Amino acid sequence: MDRRTFIKLTASVPVLMQLALPGPVWAAERIDRLVLGNAEWKKRLTPEQFDILREEGTERPFSSPLDHETRSGLYVCAACRLPLFPSRFKYDSGTGWPSFYDVLPGHVETKTDLKLLLPRTEYHCARCGGHHGHVFKDGPKPTGLRYCNNGAVLTFIPDKA
Repeated sequence: MDRRTFIKLTASVPVLMQLALPGPVWAAERIDRLVLGNAEWKKRLTPEQFDILREEGTERPFSSPLDHETRSGLYVCAACRLPLFPSRFKYDSGTGWPSFYDVLPGHVETKTDLKLLLPRTEYHCARCGGHHGHVFKDGPKPTGLRYCNNGAVLTFIPDKA
């Protein structure tokens, strides 16, 4: 294969990959940070939201109405409104928390959580740093992941009819 043919083929790979993917292709974007002190967060959030987002708490399972939400729309961070999950990524995991098999690229950051001695992967909003939940490797295809989210720290925005 000559150099010119190689360059043409290489340049067409991203286009071909996008055509093969189902649904919209989400591009990672630069997320500007929102940094506030605890006093300001306490003004903006309910006590339960503050506990979960700022102190890495957890809501009671089966307590969130979002666990049963089935409409088409977008789930955003309740603290800063950054979109995290389109509804097409949501599924019923049976755990009592809203669960998703994928997240919008670049919209969450992860770290290792050792609070229960066994390592777990915790995820936070990429804009405000708020704790949302944990990600596990027991989800459905295509990712095999389960983003187990505290519903109290999500806002659901339904698609316009």
